[in-house]
This record gives sequence, C-alpha cells and structure tokens, in this order.
Amino acid sequence: MGDSAVPESRVSIPLGHLLAFVWDTFMQRLFSSFAGGWPGAGLLLMRLVVGIAMVHYGAARLWNYPTTITLTVLSVLEIGAGLLLLAGLWTPVAGTLVAGLEVWEIILTHGNPWIYIPLGTLGAALAMLGPGASSIDARLFGRKHIDIREG
Repeated sequence: MGDSAVPESRVSIPLGHLLAFVWDTFMQRLFSSFAGGWPGAGLLLMRLVVGIAMVHYGAARLWNYPTTITLTVLSVLEIGAGLLLLAGLWTPVAGTLVAGLEVWEIILTHGNPWIYIPLGTLGAALAMLGPGASSIDARLFGRKHIDIREG
C-alpha cells in the first residue's frame, strides 16, 4: 500500500448500546411528538381508564374464579398490560397486548362480547396514538431539546 491509501477505521459498538439506540430511534419515529395540553390529558385519561380496568379484571379473575392455566396466563397478562399502561411505559406494546387480550376474551367467553370491545378498541387506539406527554415513554424516548447559550 502506498501513501495514498486511507487507513481502514473500525468502530466497535457494544451490542447493548446498539440495541438501546435502535429501540430509542424506533420509539422516537413511532411518535413524532408526545402530545401535551388537552390531547395529552385525553391520552392520560384513556391510559388510566384502560389500565385500571385491566388490573381490576385480571386480579378479580385470579382471586375469585377457579383457575386453569389459560385463565392464569390471561390474568397475569392483563395485570401486566394494565400496569404498563398506568405507567405509560412501552405503550405501543401494552396497547397492542390489550387489544389482543380482549379479542382472546371474546373468543373464550360465550357471553356478551360488548363488554370487551370498548377496552380492546381503546387499547388499539393507545397503541396507534401513543402515550402522551405525561408518560415514562415521553421521558425516555421523547425528543431532547438542547439550549445553547451565547456568550
């Protein structure tokens, strides 16, 4: 190799840092902004209603009904999804999980499916709209503002 050859440079990035960067970038691109003001308050209200309902129904099923493995798994997933929504953490995942669990409830239950349709719809809406500004997601994955002072 002559003097005109450019030395090859390699950048070593630990896998954990790379995965964190990919997840942060995915979350930031998933929601271009985390709604504040009245829209953010509406999203917070939706998260609280769905989260409380999921934790309540999951816990009630665990302690009040004879448990099978299917009902136990369903109850634990409902409680987990509800807690994630209450915190506003991983809202797209939790909202999708709520929607899927409510479809599962409709299939398993031979009663009135209209009880589960509103919760599933709200879960899907939260997965698509995002958590709002009052959430852990907004704190972790929101856009960072850097103020540069002159002088």
